[in-house]
Amino acid sequence: MFNISAGRRAVLGVTGTALLALSLAGCGEKESTDQPGAGPTVSAAADSALAAKVPDAVKADGVIKVGTDSTYAPAEFLDADGKTVVGFDIELFNAVAQKLGLKAEYESAPFDAILPGVDSGKYEVGVSSFTINADRMKTVNMVSYFSAGTQWATKPGNPAKVDTENACGKKIAVQVGTVQLDDITARSKKCTDAGKPAITIDQYQAQSDATAAVVSGKDDAMLADSPVGAYAVKQSNGQLELLGDIYESAPYGYAVKKDQAAFAEVLKEAVAAVIADGSYQTALKKWGVEGGAITTPALNPTS
Repeated sequence: MFNISAGRRAVLGVTGTALLALSLAGCGEKESTDQPGAGPTVSAAADSALAAKVPDAVKADGVIKVGTDSTYAPAEFLDADGKTVVGFDIELFNAVAQKLGLKAEYESAPFDAILPGVDSGKYEVGVSSFTINADRMKTVNMVSYFSAGTQWATKPGNPAKVDTENACGKKIAVQVGTVQLDDITARSKKCTDAGKPAITIDQYQAQSDATAAVVSGKDDAMLADSPVGAYAVKQSNGQLELLGDIYESAPYGYAVKKDQAAFAEVLKEAVAAVIADGSYQTALKKWGVEGGAITTPALNPTS
């Protein structure tokens, strides 16, 4: 689960939702209307003491510039208008920004371009379901706020007979730059080292496209972050099912430039504040991902 450019991550963004809708329509089924995220927007009251700790360079314009890959539902994805980024990651970080008396402004970007964008100063924070790991912490500060593992998914009944512990010779979909790509690459090497066929690893720029590839039958299975896999299955109206157990749970983290340790520290304090005032739990419950809640955020945790 170690990769400098990824830490995850999501599923149905606009493209993936549209593809899945077409697939469902072809089967004479309707999309589910039981959508997570319904209800009023969660908000958090500003904390003047925390706001005073935000570096001047960040708070000067009143906004936090955020890079995100908006293809990873239910964490971060585009709303029906094709422009507005929504999801539990977004709603939660909005509350964190509000706690600091600021507004978060999101720019959609390829997942593997976000951390370099943070490092270059293009973004003040990366919010995109980044799994915290040692490689990433070499280039950015990371503030934990959620916990997720990896989950596989396949067609109902697992027609390709995919064994998560022995997927040799199978076609597996995964998003570019994620910890899941590292995972499946290592599994494929184990296959070839044992004289078995390699896993065909189909890499997609958007997780939504990886999901659609499994729905269409192009790939035998996929692996993604656990909340993303569960959401994909729920939204597929019976065209996907989870495979195996969640494994290698690890924290998600907000990414901040390495020389912005003071800002990272105040972000950690803001996460603790939204946990304390209840807005954290409200946001996660709204999106049905409260199982990933943490109790204490940390800056650059090592375990």
